[in-house]
Amino acid sequence: MSSLQSARLNQAAIGAGFPAQRCEFKRAAGLGYATPPKLHRSRPLVQGVSSSSPASSVHRRRLQNAACQLRNHGWKRPPAKSSEFVVRSSAADSEDTLKELAEDLSSPAGTCDPLCSVDEMSSSDFQENYKPKTDLLKAVAVGAAVLTGAAIINHSWVAENQNLAMAGVFVLGYAGIIFEESLVFNKSGVGLLMAVTLWTIRSIGAPSTDVAVRELSESSTEVSEIVFFLLGAMTIVEIVDAHQGFKLVTDSITTRNPKLLLWVIGGITFFLSSILDNLTSTIVMVSLLRKLCPDPERRKFLGAVVVIAANAGGAWTPIGDVTTTMLWIHGQISTVKTMQDLFLPSAVSLIVPLTLLTIFSNKEEEKKELRTVMTNEQLAPRGQLVFAVGVGALLFVPVFKQLTGLPPFLGMLLGLGTLWIITDAIHYGDSERQKLKVPQALSRIDTQGVLFFLGILLSVGSLQAAGLLKELATFLDQHVPSLELVASTIGVASAVIDNVPLVAATMGMYSMNTYPMDSELWQLIAYCAGTGGSILIIGSAAGVAFMGMEKADFFWYFRKISGYAFAGYGAGIATYLALYHLQEHPVGSVLGQLPHLPFFN
Repeated sequence: MSSLQSARLNQAAIGAGFPAQRCEFKRAAGLGYATPPKLHRSRPLVQGVSSSSPASSVHRRRLQNAACQLRNHGWKRPPAKSSEFVVRSSAADSEDTLKELAEDLSSPAGTCDPLCSVDEMSSSDFQENYKPKTDLLKAVAVGAAVLTGAAIINHSWVAENQNLAMAGVFVLGYAGIIFEESLVFNKSGVGLLMAVTLWTIRSIGAPSTDVAVRELSESSTEVSEIVFFLLGAMTIVEIVDAHQGFKLVTDSITTRNPKLLLWVIGGITFFLSSILDNLTSTIVMVSLLRKLCPDPERRKFLGAVVVIAANAGGAWTPIGDVTTTMLWIHGQISTVKTMQDLFLPSAVSLIVPLTLLTIFSNKEEEKKELRTVMTNEQLAPRGQLVFAVGVGALLFVPVFKQLTGLPPFLGMLLGLGTLWIITDAIHYGDSERQKLKVPQALSRIDTQGVLFFLGILLSVGSLQAAGLLKELATFLDQHVPSLELVASTIGVASAVIDNVPLVAATMGMYSMNTYPMDSELWQLIAYCAGTGGSILIIGSAAGVAFMGMEKADFFWYFRKISGYAFAGYGAGIATYLALYHLQEHPVGSVLGQLPHLPFFN
């Protein structure tokens, strides 16, 4: 058989679940160590994997999908008296052949999934578990709920009690977002439904439909700036990641001392998150920890430090966190002033937990040394160039806004367009580098996260148009003694509730005429909303990502980390207030009053 078919068979077996490394396979569950698959002449009947093997059903499905992939590539069944193709896998003292792939390759080409899915559930399993009546009932129930909601919205009571109806819908939708896992409804879908429902109620209760349309257009303009900014930033990060550009950062970690590693990981994440978003920084650093730290329990502690550092690092730059980006785009905070005033509080919010973790860390952990970083992953072609251009594009956005006065999303799109042209140029004519180009990066960005932001921001915009946020601001002014307490409460609430709608609501509650750019309120909100999410593991996108990647549960984080994170959060607030009042009342002005005191006369 030709070398091309041999290569495809190799690739198919790899896709079946046997990752190759240096011409050897890693251990596959229940199958021992396997040599690279080769084309062998064999008897028509070969011995296969035992059906009692715990992994046999999973691998059988994967092998069937691999055979499907080969047939889609043009492989045809060999003649009757021709050699059969099997994949050999050798254990310590015996050699078995994987029967399933040979049978699937030798079977007549029939219906085959064109996507060559490698899902754990095969088509036969799907047909066995498929219950059309149950699914039909679910679809009817959802449709009935939507129609019922539409009928309720059209009731005259809704028009007469617009604010109460909108508040009820927002609370109900927000509950669906908070209990996403329990209800098995994606928060992005809930957010979009909530946004449409709220604006529909607003159109009914507004003085006229034209007024509601004008308000919706104004809100959509503001929201679209944030959405375009996020899409551009996420695409740039994906392009750099596809070229293994972040390996330049992670390769600099060489220490084996656990306590020192705690500070190194925290420091790198802190500054990395100030350029990237905290979610991307967490994914990059937790992936690195899997290579650095083989002990799962120790890796959890380091991962928790990554979460705290990512949230702290994103709070002091306009592009480091979604909430600070929102405040920056809408003009509540500026670039230079925010970095000057929030850098030290953000650093303190990380230094305090690191210090406490260092002091109270397990003594036995101090004796354990960590292995060095594995270097089997190589930079993609021109990875250094792409990394430099990508990071430069992100850093250029504030400069673009300062020079031109145009919205920041245009600067982000400028950087994305530049990087797009560069990657097209350097990978021109090489079909094997298609995955490094921008179209592939666009397919990997978190689209559902962007749609969630869209739904939340549009929902909050409807509340602002109806005047609900102003009423809430008036209530807080009358019942909460200080703005510092308001901002601090928002930060604590962001540990339970998503900080995006909290900040969006706050932006609509307080007027820029009363609280101008870079006022104490806006900067405290930027800090508190960014770092408060570290108090609980579910309080930030970084925490949720860490939770999923390392299987860290809510109560483990609450027992082991939450106290340290809260101490850092409070210390950061105290640091900001001390610096703010020091700027408002300089030491010189205070000392100038000292001669008037009795003991100075």
